[in-house]
Amino acid sequence: MNNKEILLVVDAVSNEKGVGKEVIFQAIEAALASATRKGSDAEIDARVVIDRETGDYETFRQWLVIEDSEEELESSETQIKLSDALEKQSDIEVDGYISEQIDSVAFGRIAAQTAKQVIVQKVREAERAQVVEQYQDKLGQLIMGTVKRVERGNVTLDLGGNAEAFIPREEMIPRESFRTGDRVRGYLKEIRPEGRGPQLLLSRMAPEVLIELFKLEVPEISDGMIEVKGAARDAGLRAKIAVEAKEARIDPVGACVGMRGSRVQAVTNELAGERVDIIVWDEEPARFAINAMAPAEILSIVVDEDAHSMDIAVEDEQLSQAIGRGGQNVRLASQLTGWTLNVMSASDADKKSETEIASLIELFMQDLDVDEDVALILAQEGFSSLDEVAYVAEEEMLAIEEFDADIVAELRSRARDVLLTKAIAIEEELETAEPAADLLALKGVTKAIALTLASKGIITVDDLGDQSVDELVELDGMNEELAAALIMNARETWFADGDDDEAGE
Repeated sequence: MNNKEILLVVDAVSNEKGVGKEVIFQAIEAALASATRKGSDAEIDARVVIDRETGDYETFRQWLVIEDSEEELESSETQIKLSDALEKQSDIEVDGYISEQIDSVAFGRIAAQTAKQVIVQKVREAERAQVVEQYQDKLGQLIMGTVKRVERGNVTLDLGGNAEAFIPREEMIPRESFRTGDRVRGYLKEIRPEGRGPQLLLSRMAPEVLIELFKLEVPEISDGMIEVKGAARDAGLRAKIAVEAKEARIDPVGACVGMRGSRVQAVTNELAGERVDIIVWDEEPARFAINAMAPAEILSIVVDEDAHSMDIAVEDEQLSQAIGRGGQNVRLASQLTGWTLNVMSASDADKKSETEIASLIELFMQDLDVDEDVALILAQEGFSSLDEVAYVAEEEMLAIEEFDADIVAELRSRARDVLLTKAIAIEEELETAEPAADLLALKGVTKAIALTLASKGIITVDDLGDQSVDELVELDGMNEELAAALIMNARETWFADGDDDEAGE
């Protein structure tokens, strides 16, 4: 490979691959250095420098400068101590290189083949870097490409400019199929800058696909007059999308549906016939849940904020519609709202309510020492625990028609006394609790540690394994290192038990 040939190769590869000439020069330098090392009898470190204007090149042998304090050199062929290096170059520093020019060897067929392999590798790396740079700003957006090939359900798209995208089978809409040459949209889910295999990973299953399609079809969304608050999909079958109008004059549902359903139909066609319910978002969770359950009509809804769930009652004849085929409607509504929605018929809801009220009446009668009438009033007014009776705002209880100030004060006092008594009883029970045998036998657990753990309700190894480091460090005599070690020892027994079970099988 002479000087002119180097310049010709750089020009040809740069033009063909669309890669900068500097990348090609560096690839040839690396190839020539590799061939130099292979042609040497010793394990040397070689460096080649090509003149970018003339194509002339020089070859250097180099040594890495290391500290004098190191007893022995790992390789005297590639390393040199600082004191020896300073004799050759006065301004050299540790981690620098001492270089010595050597003859550039003649390169034959093997060297040319090596150069070709390095060039190909460098070009591929440069192409991947270009793709990352080109598509980094498009992460989280829809991109379109032409189907290049389909293999076992996996689809590869040609995006142009030497860029390809990959849609794994699990990210394809079920029963959807494409042929070579089809134009396909996908949501850019991930960019892999390094490594082999597909670089741009697309999805047609993600809820974001639905959101991005509506942004394309509904100008009011892209203009900011309508905001998409969330989406849930059963890909290829049904989806729900929540929207909110930012201006009172705009109907968000009508805008998303479009004239004669044109806009939502365009989205449905893109998603293999997926039916889309457009839901009005509401900041009040219960009203939002009612909207999300459409088309079912809701009779009543009970919100349990502690469990982050809602009990939704519908007419008996609408129960199947509310639940949907295979639970589809309620499942999508739950995903959209972020709440667990329990759908039941009106008759079942009445039975559940009666059971819960009866249980509360019994609780209040027993713990507050009141008659059934007072307990019933508390239950009907929405009080569900002694804590609420004791600590809810006094004004709320005074607003109850049947209660006066004296009754309210007495009920609150009794509730607080019962809660205090129960708390003391629990504390005494914990203080006298004895650690289980498996906890005492666990590595790292002393008798004192076991008693401390037991006083906080951590009686067994399983109890300990369920803890976090932050929870344990609050105990006397416990630090983060010890807490982490004890938790790991406890959890190791879980895996050991699993191994024993498998061995027994």
